[in-house]
Amino acid sequence: MIGWLRGRVVRHLPNGATVIDVRGVGYEVRVAGTTAAANDEVELFIHTLVRADALELYGFATFEEREFFELLLATHGVGPSTALGALVALGVVELARAIEGDDVKRVATVPGIGLKTASRIVLELKGKVLVEGASGTTSTRGGDLDAVEDALRALGYSSVEIRGALDGVELPSDESAALREALQRLRRS
Repeated sequence: MIGWLRGRVVRHLPNGATVIDVRGVGYEVRVAGTTAAANDEVELFIHTLVRADALELYGFATFEEREFFELLLATHGVGPSTALGALVALGVVELARAIEGDDVKRVATVPGIGLKTASRIVLELKGKVLVEGASGTTSTRGGDLDAVEDALRALGYSSVEIRGALDGVELPSDESAALREALQRLRRS
């Protein structure tokens, strides 16, 4: 799986993708809100989507954006194009605030998202996305679980799998005990 790329922008394609040259290999990546011009150097956190007929790459400027994208994908009825469109249309902070504020109408302003899907997004994601103070940054969990989630990602678990297994679970404060319990929950799911 490709998780991160650094390279030079070669061109923006009519289908919305951007071609990134990484040491002589051109990767076609659908990028959330890129303003990079041709020949600009970019670093992107990548979500790799493997299908029977295609391998698609989605790129994000920050790891948090990628996590938010993956969280949206875990919502029934939301595909990669819709999730990317939501991040481009509203941005991470505004979308997180709309979800946490039960603002279904605001979420429904995203092209491709109707009231029914917006309601589902708000219902399923409320409480999973936290907007932190004035800095405008977002997080998908409290800071105490960051080290455990990072360790689980290093073991090959996706953000969606981790969230599904640990949603609403109180883990021990000791990181090694919390990691052991998280691994047990992931094996059961």
